[in-house]
Amino acid sequence: MVDSNPLLPVSDSNEPFDSGPDETTCRRSIKAVLSIFVGVLAVGFFAAFFISSNGSDDYADVHGNQHGSSALQPVSRGPGAGVSEKSNLRFGVHLLAYPWNNSMLLWQRTVFHFQPEKNWMNDPNGPLFYKGWYHFFYQYNPNAAVWGDIVWGHAVSKDLIHWLHLPLAMVADQWYDKNGVWTGSATVLHDGNIVMLYTGSTIEDVQVQNLAYPADQSDPLLIHWVKYPQNPVLVPPLGIGPVDFRDPTTAWLTSEGKWRIIIGSKINKTGIGLVYDTKDFINYEKLDGLLHAVPGTGMWECVDFFPVSKIGKIGSEPGVKHVVKASLDDTRHDYYAIGTYNDKNGTWIPDRPEIDVGVGLRYDYGIFYAAKSFYDQNKKRRVLWGWIGESDSEAADVKKGWASVQGIPRTILFDEKTGTHLLQWPVKETDSLRLKCKEFNQVTIQAGSVIPLDVDSATQLDIEAKFEINNETLKKAIGSSDASFDCKTSGGAAERGALGPFGLLVLADESRSEQTPVYFYIAKGPEGNLNTFFCSDQSRSSKVSNVDKHIYGSSVPVLEGENLSLRILVDHSIIESYAQGGRTVITSRVYPATAIYGDAKVFLFNNATGIDVKASVKIWQMNSAFIQPYPLIDSL
Repeated sequence: MVDSNPLLPVSDSNEPFDSGPDETTCRRSIKAVLSIFVGVLAVGFFAAFFISSNGSDDYADVHGNQHGSSALQPVSRGPGAGVSEKSNLRFGVHLLAYPWNNSMLLWQRTVFHFQPEKNWMNDPNGPLFYKGWYHFFYQYNPNAAVWGDIVWGHAVSKDLIHWLHLPLAMVADQWYDKNGVWTGSATVLHDGNIVMLYTGSTIEDVQVQNLAYPADQSDPLLIHWVKYPQNPVLVPPLGIGPVDFRDPTTAWLTSEGKWRIIIGSKINKTGIGLVYDTKDFINYEKLDGLLHAVPGTGMWECVDFFPVSKIGKIGSEPGVKHVVKASLDDTRHDYYAIGTYNDKNGTWIPDRPEIDVGVGLRYDYGIFYAAKSFYDQNKKRRVLWGWIGESDSEAADVKKGWASVQGIPRTILFDEKTGTHLLQWPVKETDSLRLKCKEFNQVTIQAGSVIPLDVDSATQLDIEAKFEINNETLKKAIGSSDASFDCKTSGGAAERGALGPFGLLVLADESRSEQTPVYFYIAKGPEGNLNTFFCSDQSRSSKVSNVDKHIYGSSVPVLEGENLSLRILVDHSIIESYAQGGRTVITSRVYPATAIYGDAKVFLFNNATGIDVKASVKIWQMNSAFIQPYPLIDSL
């Protein structure tokens, strides 16, 4: 039942908490500001060079009815299989589309996340760094804002932030890819040349693997691509279904000097990784065994495989572990595990079977799928891309003319402190978008209170926050059954416990009738054991009924001596949240109708019943990225 009485009063003065004279202490230096300007100029310069040469209820009432939100049903991979289509089917009933106006829809478009100018986008494909440019390919429908007619879009960047759109890289024009040029990967050979393997859906809806390469390897923009005349180079092997064979990985060299790839598949309900060796990317040998298999996980797609150093440095020896990641078609989540790879027989064993692929850790506990990583030899780091889908109605997508974005590229490192997790963090270049900053130091958030933060417009933000709780208070707190707390099955930010929830409200309007809490919840068991959870609550993110209102999140390891910390990137309808340096990440897709433009606000909150929390917060306004068509694109 909804409690109409607010339990969390706003701070006594009811005025926004102002940082006062410290508001400029986290502002970037003139040198940093100039670096942004120079970076944008560099993109334009290089573009010009190549041309010349060739968007009430009180919050304290976080006690809103959580059960009134609409749960999303899993959707199928697409007609016949392949890539997700959109559906607004909930509980077997098609809900009426919300009457969005153009101003609302325009606000939803992001400004520093990558997305095409229009139409549908999904899986990231074949990212690489080549001759001074980062290349990003992606699944794209050039004809509509819904799934279908899938080809490869293409864009280039000097810094992974500012992008230039190029012509389509590959289109569906052959019998072996007529029903879709689907996901694939790039491999940079030792001589610097590039080969691309991708899945094609044939005219008979059979998934096959195809080879492509640049028409001109000397072209830094890689504008034109050639498909191998004798494609396909691989077809589904005996015992594998015709629509269960897709998404080849980037190749790597074996100890025998052969190139090795993995292809996702399944046998009944067991997800598997098929292993192939090749010397020339034309002829392949299938290994007898599997890279790995996990019963009950269903189809593995967009499989990824890469090394991580146990000492937190990319590619260093000794002490390298290997990561296997699979996107589970049945659940629409990306799972990973860390383990040991046997080069001789092409197999991999997880370090901890209880957190194996598909049953343990995820890259992201929100809307994030089909992730793809690549090794950036330019800056000696591994970078991860992921597709952020829509969770509104398909009608809204059609009206606004676009659907889906890509997450901010993330660096990946092995978490040597836990030994089980990866650390994901926005690439350093993201910081170049930071503008004016306000700093709020040692703010005491009393139990049951909300504090507004004066940050002007709050639709494009980078937030870093740390929370402190007195250790004696933690020890004295009485343990309870909430040690079994779970973000997604809880009452969200409304579920009050002795030690949580507390955190920030983003994309909230003045009355907090719309709000997205991002928060920690500490559960203490009867024996005094503490479990910390990191959650993002969409249940009151929008007044609109037919949008996703799930509560996302998971546990996050907090080690001795660590304060609770988080970073939140807010880009209009995207909220990316990173806890404890990136051990746990949540991407939320929200569609407020009121908390938009200048009406979007930020609040600190503490809905715990037994503790006060101290918070220190830095909030930067974020600039827009330069994401434009390549100049004179029609002439290329």
